[in-house]
Amino acid sequence: MHVVILAGGKGVRLRPYTTALPKPLVPIGDQHAILEIVLRQLASAGFSSCTIAIGHLGEIIRAYVGDGSQWGLEVDYCTESSPLGTMGPLVTMRERLPEHFLAMNGDILTDLDYADVLHRHRASRAPLTIATYAREVRIDFGVLTTEASRVVAFTEKPTIDYRVSMGVYGLSRATLDGYTAGLPLGFDELVLDLLGSGSPPHAYDFDGYWLDIGRPDDYDRANAEFTSRKSLLLKGV
Repeated sequence: MHVVILAGGKGVRLRPYTTALPKPLVPIGDQHAILEIVLRQLASAGFSSCTIAIGHLGEIIRAYVGDGSQWGLEVDYCTESSPLGTMGPLVTMRERLPEHFLAMNGDILTDLDYADVLHRHRASRAPLTIATYAREVRIDFGVLTTEASRVVAFTEKPTIDYRVSMGVYGLSRATLDGYTAGLPLGFDELVLDLLGSGSPPHAYDFDGYWLDIGRPDDYDRANAEFTSRKSLLLKGV
């Protein structure tokens, strides 16, 4: 099984941490970088090869990870000379990719079964599988619904429930057909194109542990909780 780790972003939301370190190498706990945790998890799940898409401070990632042999992985790299968005790097490396593969952000902390996402993607025959997670937002105001300058409904401080993308995707190489290598392509654009063509993505709903390390609140929470959750996230380490 093959995985592409998207690690080319600048990590603007985590400054000043990411001024000198690429976001996937920010520390979690006392001993591990987030990218190391992800690579250990992928190897444990049965992935054997990995391509890391690098850009901002990418040579530091290359120096840290090397060929991946310390984690039992074969790692190679794809370098972005300019920002290509979430999916653009995949178009650039399309000819190097297997028929079905996993793609993911390099800055998430989760106990998601990565192999199962890819297996379910293959079984679904969908062009794209998106791992999703339940979130909620509490609105700290009374919400009004108006029509023709009249208030027709009122809800006091409602909570909105929704599902978000976890930044983990099952993909088929053919899904990238028709896009031009070297041009930016965002996850949003790809999803809208698939919906518009009548080929909707498949959802892989997950309700375990997931944090987006690129968000300062989630990063602080990850460090606060890592010791107590290490056995869940890094089984056998």
